[in-house]
Amino acid sequence: MQFCVHFQGFYETIISDQRITPMHISLYMALLYHYLSEDMKNPITIRRQQLMQEAKISARTSYNKCMRELHEYGYIKYLPSYSFYLGNLVHINKI
Repeated sequence: MQFCVHFQGFYETIISDQRITPMHISLYMALLYHYLSEDMKNPITIRRQQLMQEAKISARTSYNKCMRELHEYGYIKYLPSYSFYLGNLVHINKI
């Protein structure tokens, strides 16, 4: 039930947020999928290549821009690891 409330809150928020594009929504939905797969525990560990494929984002620069903006806009807290072997951490913020 908590996931449904979070999902609804996200959509109600983005309706009035003019900065959010379809690419942001697609990436956020992929992040929510992983969040749900991890029993809604923060942070989740993500892999850029897998997330790009799931969100249907083909350019690394677009992915990086969207992740940075979702972080700046307060939807997530993004903690890149800069390591090939470690995944990046993402906290899904309560909306």
